[in-house]
Amino acid sequence: MIRKAVIPAAGLGTRFLPATKSQPKEMLPVVDTPAIHYVVKEAIEAGIDDILIITGKDKTAIENYFDRSVELEYLLEGKEGKEDLLHLVQDIAHLANIHYIRQKEPLGLGHAVLQAKQHVGNEPFCVLLGDDIFQAEVPVLKQMIVEYERYGDPVIALERIDPSQTDKYGIVDIHTTMSSRTYKLKDLVEKPPVSQAPSNLAIIGRYILTADIFEILENTKPGRGGEIQLTDGLRRLREQRDIFGYEPEGIRHDIGDKQGFLRATVEFALERTDIGPAFAEYLKDLVKRGI
Repeated sequence: MIRKAVIPAAGLGTRFLPATKSQPKEMLPVVDTPAIHYVVKEAIEAGIDDILIITGKDKTAIENYFDRSVELEYLLEGKEGKEDLLHLVQDIAHLANIHYIRQKEPLGLGHAVLQAKQHVGNEPFCVLLGDDIFQAEVPVLKQMIVEYERYGDPVIALERIDPSQTDKYGIVDIHTTMSSRTYKLKDLVEKPPVSQAPSNLAIIGRYILTADIFEILENTKPGRGGEIQLTDGLRRLREQRDIFGYEPEGIRHDIGDKQGFLRATVEFALERTDIGPAFAEYLKDLVKRGI
């Protein structure tokens, strides 16, 4: 049973400067909701309410967001017609049991995950990266938990990408096709040159891992970029046990990329009943005007 989730959120967000000079990239809003809220919500909808967020310097805004704001609640209580906003603010503070630990040095995703060792203990756990948010009828993490319960070994999320982009992702090599969406993995390679990529199946930001990954990460030397890469740790873990890859159903938005962030904002806005119809008409008008 998966009870705990880990969300690494210590990155500097340099691709979104100057906005991230004074606020964490995880707090950039997709429509009116911080990106990290979508990630936390996915974990909750998958049945997990124990969440550890790995933070870094100048990330206190994340903690403040998921905490109570007594002053704001008091202000809203005193204003007529603000009941819905009051309940919205109060609900955020009670989403889940959220804990925090700081990654003191930016030594890579593998190092960030390693910070969760004491909190996770010997349990299986999931990792959700904040750069990926999904639109899916069944939450992507919930889909992956089904696969983990079927096989009892680590499961990582995959997406087929343009072969010319393989040097930007961790890429997997397939050992056996288990179903139309699930594969037993032969190998994992961090950002291989396009000519050496074993497939176009890229590792994306959802993982279900077992606790034996921690000892491996403790003994993993810095790899590409001088960082401890989670992919390198998984490669060694695969020598000890099976690892499965799963292509989830749904649409992934890479909001760590400006184009992806804008697309996500448009698509999530269109889904909204309060602003979606009017926004759709606005987009149609843009098309008519040739913009």
